[in-house]
Amino acid sequence: MLPTMRDDEESGRITLAQVAEKAGVSISTVSKVLNGRQDVAAPTRIKVERLLEAHAYRRTARSGREAPLIEIVFHELESVWALELIRGVEKIAKANQASVVLTESGTRHSPGPEWIEGVLQRQPIGVVLVFSALPDAVKQQLRARSIPFVIIDPAGDPDPDVPSVGSANWTGGLAATRHLVELGHRRIGIITGPEDMLCSLARLDGYRSAMNMAGLGSDPELVRFGDFHVGGGYEHAMAMLDLPDPPTAIFAGSDLQALGVLEAARVRGLRVPHDLSLVGYDDVLVARWSSPALTTVHQPLREMAEEAVQMLLRLRSGESPATRLELTTTLIVRKSTAPAAGDPAAAEGAVAGGLAEVPAE
Repeated sequence: MLPTMRDDEESGRITLAQVAEKAGVSISTVSKVLNGRQDVAAPTRIKVERLLEAHAYRRTARSGREAPLIEIVFHELESVWALELIRGVEKIAKANQASVVLTESGTRHSPGPEWIEGVLQRQPIGVVLVFSALPDAVKQQLRARSIPFVIIDPAGDPDPDVPSVGSANWTGGLAATRHLVELGHRRIGIITGPEDMLCSLARLDGYRSAMNMAGLGSDPELVRFGDFHVGGGYEHAMAMLDLPDPPTAIFAGSDLQALGVLEAARVRGLRVPHDLSLVGYDDVLVARWSSPALTTVHQPLREMAEEAVQMLLRLRSGESPATRLELTTTLIVRKSTAPAAGDPAAAEGAVAGGLAEVPAE
């Protein structure tokens, strides 16, 4: 049986008994709502949650807990960029004597009902969600218990009152594509992320803007929606390379997809960058050690996570920080891009070897 809270556990504004009295229910019913139990009728749960939120009820931490908890929620933990985000969260959590809980929601973008029940039992001091979208009911449940939340790279366009941290995806897509245009490429393909994710669409919009500014437009056959994973990059690259007029360059919306493009080029007997130039996105560790090393857009993943937790802590202390923060992206030029064949002007202006950083702003 879940532990109940005593009548004298006060939030400073209202007690548990007062919430029960105002809602016209028992204290045990209020306790069930606080702990995320599902055996409470929906109208009763909503009434109690609205009272908790209206009176800024804040429950005390459970006795015996060594440190307050910060929870970070992924819909999957397989991607290498997840490790960078975890490191950023842990850095700020450690500096504030907090522990970190990792949760894999197991759904595409929105944590399921089993997650909200678990998080209400764990009572974290805040929640960081990655690639997520929160239903209104879940937002209300968290706010009713004074559990602040921040979303990193929201799946969709979040409401104005939803705190979020992201990066300059549009300018990243623009810089990646402009780099390829300046190298003389005209047939430039893109493999962005899922069609229902805001960052994917922003990178695609940056690509289209660069193509339009160069007077090239964008061929629908060269625009593909991937999944940010190696397999998706490989499949879409194979399809584009098999076109009657294949691209001479590809912008992959993640470094993992870029690795899939590298494999597709190898299978088709193409050399990168001599026959096919390639730009990735994220600048995770594998980008530096692939062969050839990837030209990519550096996304400040660790810094994004650090900022998300700092925002969380400010919300926890009652401050009202900016609800949307966007960090700068930077184009990192390595070995996977080269002038298009037969373009001496581009060859003259190309970065020769080494590493160059170009702000994507």
